[in-house]
Amino acid sequence: MKSILDSLKGLPWILRLILCLPALDIVWSVARVLNGIVKKNVVYIVIGVLSIVPGAVFFWVVDLILVIIGKQPLLVD
Repeated sequence: MKSILDSLKGLPWILRLILCLPALDIVWSVARVLNGIVKKNVVYIVIGVLSIVPGAVFFWVVDLILVIIGKQPLLVD
């Protein structure tokens, strides 16, 4: 799981930007869940699960803004 997170973090800027689009933001939601599992943090897991369906409307905008300014998507550190 750690290797998946590392490969997502190593993507070029344009690919991270494309993955922030509404239909593809599910990739970052799954990455949030994996990040919670790797860090053994229940809060990250819950936020990751909630960002898949109910929070998708909010998270894709936040992820898009963060990637445009040159940072990683929210809670994928």
